[in-house]
Amino acid sequence: MSTNFSSYNARTGEVIATLTASTAADIDAAANAAAAAFPLWQASSGAQRATLLRALAAGLEAGREALVAIADQETALGPVRLNGELDRTAFQLRRFADIAERGVPFDYVDDPAVAGAPPAGHPAMQRWSVPVGPVAMYAASNFPFAFSVLGGDTAAALAAGCSVVIKGHPGHPQLTRQTWELIQQVLATQQLPAGLVGLVQGTSNEVGIQLVRHPAIAAAAFTGSTRGGAALAAEAAARPRPIPFYGELGSINPVMALPAELKAKGAELATTLAGSITLGCGQFCTNPGVIVLLDTDADAKSGNDAFVQQLGLALAGQNPHAMLTQGMRKNFDAGVAHWAEASASLVVHEVAAAGQPPRPVLAQVSAADFIAKVALREEVFGPSSLVVRAASVAQALQVLQAVGGSLTVTVWGAQTDGADVQALVRGAMAIAGRVLFAGVPTGVAVTAAQQHGGPWPSSTRPESTSVGDAALARFLRPVALQDAPAWLTARQGRPL
Repeated sequence: MSTNFSSYNARTGEVIATLTASTAADIDAAANAAAAAFPLWQASSGAQRATLLRALAAGLEAGREALVAIADQETALGPVRLNGELDRTAFQLRRFADIAERGVPFDYVDDPAVAGAPPAGHPAMQRWSVPVGPVAMYAASNFPFAFSVLGGDTAAALAAGCSVVIKGHPGHPQLTRQTWELIQQVLATQQLPAGLVGLVQGTSNEVGIQLVRHPAIAAAAFTGSTRGGAALAAEAAARPRPIPFYGELGSINPVMALPAELKAKGAELATTLAGSITLGCGQFCTNPGVIVLLDTDADAKSGNDAFVQQLGLALAGQNPHAMLTQGMRKNFDAGVAHWAEASASLVVHEVAAAGQPPRPVLAQVSAADFIAKVALREEVFGPSSLVVRAASVAQALQVLQAVGGSLTVTVWGAQTDGADVQALVRGAMAIAGRVLFAGVPTGVAVTAAQQHGGPWPSSTRPESTSVGDAALARFLRPVALQDAPAWLTARQGRPL
């Protein structure tokens, strides 16, 4: 593995620092330290977990000025966005603190004995939840706070009673290091082992692979590309003892707009959608990458044509900032080129000046071509969207089936019940973890009912969420206690 790697200024591409990558020995030490810290944290009370999580939130807020400054330099996301993201991260930490304090990680089911022969009769049973063990957490590029070192996966794992080893994202390595050092200060203050939250860094794929292969690691959580997540998921499955791998991967998040809705407020929706497509330079996992329009008759087709024109004008007026890394910019340009090669017509495609951020892209294609050509269904990570024109509801459903799996599907115009509307909603629910009926998919609320994960290729575990209260379940597993002694059942799920 390479011994050094660089931190880059996202706006200029200049090197701003050189860091030392984790060696094989460093990775081994971090995983073993997490394993050593796990028994203590597994046995911790909800109150103790809450105290740590709240202190981490307070530490983030106290270090805001320095952390946001280096995050802006490494990501070009801007102070306004980054301050908001830091606030969200602190909120997540405190929310999981509340969850731990309420005793949710220790929920249990008490099933008293029933006399008689089975199947009606059965012994006394209690079903507990226990933490899975040390977790490998792979940080994301596009959310340097909320899906990174102290993001939702780390918060949920700590609330569940797990230790964590973080694989920092090389797109913001200095921020990663500073945030981890903040964690170490909080752990020391609370007299907790430093290994409770470990860190490994580097640009080599071997860093992440060695971490997921380590026998001390009991589960892994990942946010990133489909290719990277698939490779790590394969490694997790190929271990002598396979482990669960919770990957949030690529997603193209279809938006289906019914003709009547566009006729009523097409200009307004075009403006809203343009802002969503370019938000964060299109680098959100919920970026609306596909817009499905239904050309069911001549009037609908005319209205859809007008909407595409309105959307094109709205997009042309947007000014995205620089992309997170030079590699992502190259991939974005290549993805747009692949659209054109696969017969998509470019509606908006202004070539950016050398050294400038990308310009928004809008392309259009028939539903038949979209269904037939895999290249049109691949995520183009950046400020772009592909309009897909379907001739009927049946063909729109075929478009959704071709997508396969998505974090979100948005259905505009489903306010009135009917057979077609029910079919579209059913089709949306079949492929998505979250279905919206108003607004745009960018923006993922941290709440009890949230589901941020869907069928492949949007995630590796569609039953799991990486955002919201239910993320806790990723890092717990059930254990049934049969005919347990009274001293054990009296604990009512509280850890030993």
